[in-house]
Amino acid sequence: MYKYYRNKTLKPSQFIIIGFLILIFIGTILLALPISSSTGKSIGMINALFTSTSAVCVTGLVVVNTGSGFSLVGQLIIMLLIQIGGLGFMTFGAFIALLLGEKIGERKRKLLRVSTKALPSQSLKKLTVSIFILTILLEGLATIILTIRWNNDMEFWNAFYHAFFHSISAYNNAGFVLWSDSLSKYVGDPVVNIIISTLFIMTGLGFTVLLDIYNNRKWTALTLHSKLVISMSSILIIVGFIVILAIESVNVLTLEALPTVDRLWAAFFQSATTRTAGFNTINIGDMMIPSLLLIILFMFIGASTGGTGGGIKTNTFFILIIFLWSRIRRRKSIEVFERKVSIKIINRAITVIVLSLGVIVAVTLLLTLTEHSNNTSFFVILFEATSAFGTVGLSMGLTPDLSAWGKIIITITMFIGRLGPLTLAYALSQKGGLKTKEDKSNEEEMVLIG
Repeated sequence: MYKYYRNKTLKPSQFIIIGFLILIFIGTILLALPISSSTGKSIGMINALFTSTSAVCVTGLVVVNTGSGFSLVGQLIIMLLIQIGGLGFMTFGAFIALLLGEKIGERKRKLLRVSTKALPSQSLKKLTVSIFILTILLEGLATIILTIRWNNDMEFWNAFYHAFFHSISAYNNAGFVLWSDSLSKYVGDPVVNIIISTLFIMTGLGFTVLLDIYNNRKWTALTLHSKLVISMSSILIIVGFIVILAIESVNVLTLEALPTVDRLWAAFFQSATTRTAGFNTINIGDMMIPSLLLIILFMFIGASTGGTGGGIKTNTFFILIIFLWSRIRRRKSIEVFERKVSIKIINRAITVIVLSLGVIVAVTLLLTLTEHSNNTSFFVILFEATSAFGTVGLSMGLTPDLSAWGKIIITITMFIGRLGPLTLAYALSQKGGLKTKEDKSNEEEMVLIG
């Protein structure tokens, strides 16, 4: 396939889309095999396609229980799909090429830069190596700590396997779990809450941001992109924590029945997980409408550009807020952290938001047609559609009951959400593509969008 890209038949965005489709197809075939099922019988092509897409697109929505519905082979396949899908197949390919001593050509560099959402100033070789070192260190450390913790509840090798699986799932913001109630049994467990949330929060920021933090250490030395991502992510987690704690503390089905410390952990975890990961320590379907509306907003916003999550991205949302504030104050130029934001970035942010809203509206309307026999409420369908687009994986209980057409619609939505509507739009356009550089003056600084 690469020779077509090398000969300029394919644009970078088209190559990436085809690569993901091939990965999903392979995963579908493997998961449909009887050996992947715990019963020894195939789970069916549609269920296999849904699960493969959910894993590759690091979503976490499931129609077959991961822990009880799949065999060890099936679970290992899901883990591999999550890891490759989360980091990106181009990142894997580039790392293997570097290990073999191969040079990365100019067109491969362009493709890798589009795939990793790297800033123009960042070294692709350094970024690729750093991603894999960080992956090994964080997943390895998390596995060790969780193994020690869960060894109190189960025998060692079982604890190790659970720790390894959930470390990969959390690191890649996948939300796949081996328990039917997600992490509800650990709602007040500080070790599980800290380790799991640290993994998905860090990778939700994006590898370009993490590398920028490691290289510069000081706030003033960080790029504008990193400052926007860190600021917006922190604000959203804090706001979500306060709102969920205040609302759900009077809900006997969620936080009211919990001890004070457990309430704090639950409010924090739900606030952090709603934008990216899809894990939950309380039943999402039992939460009150105001909390669920906030979660829908957070799922729509999603992670950050370059991270292992979906949505319109935190930096895109921040740019929109700054743009609206500047217009209200009638300012000609748009500035943040003493840097100008180019009109090209503003236009791209607005385009991403409009396209994303269009996708969610279309998916919601289609699901109201396919799921009408289930007497499913519009709100539950909207929640499911937003979760799929944001590749979050939270559900109010609709996923297992989806019709065949409903599963196909959600599958397509997860795919669009993982790649981003802007990437798909560029891939379908007659000319132009994903540019790796922005026009900028000395006072303007690039911000990754979408």
